[in-house]
Amino acid sequence: MSDEPENAESEEDDREDLAEERTDFAEDRTNYAEDRTLLANERTFSGWARTAMAAIGIGLGFKALFQTMEPAWIPKAIATLFMLLGIILVLLAERRARKLKSRLDSHAIEPLDSMNFRIIAVAVSLGAASLIAAVWILF
Repeated sequence: MSDEPENAESEEDDREDLAEERTDFAEDRTNYAEDRTLLANERTFSGWARTAMAAIGIGLGFKALFQTMEPAWIPKAIATLFMLLGIILVLLAERRARKLKSRLDSHAIEPLDSMNFRIIAVAVSLGAASLIAAVWILF
C-alpha cells in the first residue's frame, strides 16, 4: 500500500513533464511560424517592388514607342501615370511591410531591417520621379 502514493506522485510528475514538453514544442512552432511570416513579408515586398519597377518600365516603353504621337503631351501623360503608379505601389508596399514587421519578432533568422524597406522604396520613387521629369523636360 505504501507504493500507491509514490506511483501517483510519479505519474503526476510525468504528466507535468509531458505538459512542459508540449508547451515547449508549441512555442517552437509559434517562433518558426513568426520567422516564416517575416520571410514571406520580405518576399511580398520584393514582389510589389518588382511590380512597381515594371509599371515604371511600361511608362518608359510607352513613351519610347509612341513619342511621335500627336498631340505630344498624350504619351507623356500616359507614361507619367504608369510611373506614378509605380511610385504609389512601392510606397504602399513599404508601408505594409514595415507595419507587419513591427508586429512580429524574429527568432532563428535575421530579418531585413525596417529602414531597408524605406531606403528601397525611396530609391525607386526618386528614380521614377527623375524619369517623369526627364520625360517632360527632355522629350
